[in-house]
Amino acid sequence: MNTKNFRTFTWGLLIYNLMVVVWGVYVRASFSGDGCGAHWPLCGGNVVPINPATKTLVEFGHRITSGLAVVLIMLLIFWAIRCYPKGHPVRLGAWLAVGFTFSEALVGAALVLFKWVAHDQSVYRAVAISVHLTNTFMLLGSITLTGWCAAGGALPSLKGKGAVGKMLLICAVLMTVLGITGTIAALGDTLFPGTRIIADMQKDFEPTASYLLKLRPLHPFAAVLVASYIGYAASKLYKLRPTPQVRLYKKSMMWIFTLQMAFGFFNLMLHAPVWMQLDHLLIADMLWINLVLLACAALTEGAEPTTVAEAGLQPA
Repeated sequence: MNTKNFRTFTWGLLIYNLMVVVWGVYVRASFSGDGCGAHWPLCGGNVVPINPATKTLVEFGHRITSGLAVVLIMLLIFWAIRCYPKGHPVRLGAWLAVGFTFSEALVGAALVLFKWVAHDQSVYRAVAISVHLTNTFMLLGSITLTGWCAAGGALPSLKGKGAVGKMLLICAVLMTVLGITGTIAALGDTLFPGTRIIADMQKDFEPTASYLLKLRPLHPFAAVLVASYIGYAASKLYKLRPTPQVRLYKKSMMWIFTLQMAFGFFNLMLHAPVWMQLDHLLIADMLWINLVLLACAALTEGAEPTTVAEAGLQPA
């Protein structure tokens, strides 16, 4: 075990977790959340489902990939303890990743055990998936932080950072709120698929419409507002911290956000097909990871990776 391989493993683990998250979205979009019934961690009361239906295979497959993620995250913390001394920021990032991995599993278990899956329209489900989204962001952020520190980056700190810290905190909060509105909008699109744009918009404002439809218009409006602020903040951050890495992540932030806005538009026009929902969520997670890297670059002093390759995001 060495630090170079640890860094490569960490970024690989981040990519793997993105795949697990996307698979989880497919479970929801394909109404497969009840594929194992109200059983967890067993599937239909069995360790391995017998004569499984298609949705059972989808749900069981997600559980297998999630279980493997737990094994890999435990390997991450074991490796971090072996390679880095006590008090090293890599250990902190790895422990945070472990904690958010287990809380992610608990939220997923609650969704199944309380039957907040498939065609359920309860407020409890909306709250649970919002918590799920927030926890996912924290998990991906923790792994990203671990990779950053493993590549030689210092532990980011808000102390003495003034406007830089405040802007990044606002960006993080706005991104999380935007993600929550997107999750609720996606649930509404799944449970109440549309056919025509104008007719669908009219349904959203009918007095008898589901709360999911009434909340759905919040997402595109929130997207425009958040995109405007993050564009301003990214430019301002580079003026305050004109370093190569801040410039790198500022540029990538703008490109990813532009791509996300385009996907959001087409998602609306195409009435949120499953494949588009998967792509939209994947880009949202990539945007969050980029924000974490931007924060790491702007909130640290001293040794910092100056290129994507040095940060361990691609092989040297």
